[in-house]
Amino acid sequence: MGRRAFRIAYDGTDYYGYQRQPDVPTVEDMIFDGLRALGVLESDADKPDGYAAAGRTDAGVSALAQTIALEAPDWLTPRALNAELPADVRAWASADAPADFHATHHARRRKYTYQLYAPTDTSAVPDTPPIDDERFLTACEALSGTHDVHNLTPDDHNTERTLTLTATRDGGYLIVTASAGGFARELVRRLVSLACEVATGESPLAKLERVFDPEPLPGPEGIAPAAPEPLVLTDVDYPPLSFEIDADAAASARAVFDRRRLERRTGARVAGQIADGMQ
Repeated sequence: MGRRAFRIAYDGTDYYGYQRQPDVPTVEDMIFDGLRALGVLESDADKPDGYAAAGRTDAGVSALAQTIALEAPDWLTPRALNAELPADVRAWASADAPADFHATHHARRRKYTYQLYAPTDTSAVPDTPPIDDERFLTACEALSGTHDVHNLTPDDHNTERTLTLTATRDGGYLIVTASAGGFARELVRRLVSLACEVATGESPLAKLERVFDPEPLPGPEGIAPAAPEPLVLTDVDYPPLSFEIDADAAASARAVFDRRRLERRTGARVAGQIADGMQ
């Protein structure tokens, strides 16, 4: 047995977040169930020896590079772990880790990517104000840096963060990237919401400064989180580790997510046919 880290990808659509909760399915539940089925985790054990995860993702949020570490037998490869995981949770790479490695505390940087639907022509999208890319980029620049983000999270302590927020245009989408050493709950989704408010003209640029004031925002000025489904945990940086991709595990994972991409494209066409048929 030795400490080993695994990269985990998952589609968070059907889960109530990563971390275990009573009476609802979570990604962590699926991983622990898989480890029990493999005999790595005893049936009456709370969690594996040495276990930790890079972080918690909210309900509906997906991941490419969630990272877990635990004391694992040599035979526990990503491919072996996938044999007891559901199709929407896939291990795809692993790394040997030092005995004192902690997947939460030793993460140097985490990166999230938000696929924001922001068409430049909104004539075909009722009640959708156009997003001004320049104002959105201005918001990203103002929201980057070291701030107390207490007005952008339900967390009530440890809310100072050093953030980098960027966005690039890709057709009808703005690809929003948020990087930080760690993230408070709902922070990325509220950053996206605030940048949208400014970019559509719903809120003035001055709100970008007001949000970091020590005083709480009054209820009407509060910032609701953007939808969780477009958000993906895309990278977690651990300088001491060198992850090796398990070719078989990665190939099977790509096949799973390629099928999901096709299913959702087909679903979008069906919904479009129904909507168009009512005109």
